[in-house]
Amino acid sequence: MSTRLAVGDDAPDFTLPTADGGSVTLSELRGSSVIVYFYPAASTPGCTKEACDFRDSLASLQGAGYKVVGISPDPLAKLVKFAEEESLTFPLASDESRATLEAYGAWGEKKLYGKTVTGVIRSTVVVDPEGKVALAQYNVKATGHVAKLRRDLGIDPKK
Repeated sequence: MSTRLAVGDDAPDFTLPTADGGSVTLSELRGSSVIVYFYPAASTPGCTKEACDFRDSLASLQGAGYKVVGISPDPLAKLVKFAEEESLTFPLASDESRATLEAYGAWGEKKLYGKTVTGVIRSTVVVDPEGKVALAQYNVKATGHVAKLRRDLGIDPKK
């Protein structure tokens, strides 16, 4: 079981390939606040709902100074299709090795339909401009998560 991050921890750096053909490196985003969210699988109902909520809130999140990065263990080809089908305009990164998922505490045992399984723990970590964890939420619900995150960050839903 990976260790969960807490407010004030150094956010583990990562470089991962993205669906747009590039890559994302956390340390290269220093100076900005970054919402890093971890989801189990592209193109599934819950993950699609969550990704579309981030897409629909992206302008107000960016207006409040936040960048958004989604990370899953999916292969790049699946992320490319997901981004195209859902018109996602923020980076979707592939972590097939699960090293970043583990470093962030987003990989481990969880309950799924009453059974204990090992997999992605739906999580969101907000990294401040200095690279420290400003907020860490684990076992979040796909539906309503972005609205709750906006409230927790004090971002006006009307903007």
